[in-house]
Amino acid sequence: MIETYYASAYWGARKESPEDCGQRAEVMFNELRTIASDFSHWLKQGRSRNEALKHSIEADRATLTKMFRRGKDRMFEDLGFRLNGWNGADDHEASSFNIRAGLYAERIVNACVFYLPNAGPDNKEGPNAQRVLTATVLSELVRAMAVAWEPEWAIAASNSYEDLLPKPQLTRRLGWVTYYSDQVGRVPPLPAPVRMERIDDKGTLLVLTPERFTATNPEHVALANRVGELLDRAGLLGPPLP
Repeated sequence: MIETYYASAYWGARKESPEDCGQRAEVMFNELRTIASDFSHWLKQGRSRNEALKHSIEADRATLTKMFRRGKDRMFEDLGFRLNGWNGADDHEASSFNIRAGLYAERIVNACVFYLPNAGPDNKEGPNAQRVLTATVLSELVRAMAVAWEPEWAIAASNSYEDLLPKPQLTRRLGWVTYYSDQVGRVPPLPAPVRMERIDDKGTLLVLTPERFTATNPEHVALANRVGELLDRAGLLGPPLP
């Protein structure tokens, strides 16, 4: 089975300008450069691969502000701004991102989503996936999103494990790496081998296992289920804040 992974952060209605979004994105991209080479260089998406490879994204505040302004919804102001890009790697070895920010419409969330390298059709991983899909890299990726966007929650997770969960995708849930803002509540004591870390005065980062979390490992699934029950009792799982 090919197990795929992603990382994302979510927050509720927050009216922000393109300048605000550009500043937050600059903070995030500056942090990403230090995490892995996969996150050090980004390209605009184009109509073809060759076209996209010609257009780098300069991740400074002024450039990012202009890109967010161009990504404004042309019909509805309250739908905020969009920005997306990728790192130019081949096929399943690529990383890409999609940001929707400055949105303040009801029943729609702001989000920063990273699609990560994974195994190819032959179920073999290349060097990019092996480098990125580690607890160290993904916890730093989630931390960068948490610091920059101040989300309600953020996650790095296995899609295969999430397929086992009964709750809808946009509810707060638990992943291999998870961040909960203090806005949603305090994280209770959790069993080993879960690692907990405070992120400034903003919230708490959890890492379930130091090795790669997989849905095919019954010990990993049992641990996630146990931790999930404790978080649910503490009110950390469930629908977004109003």
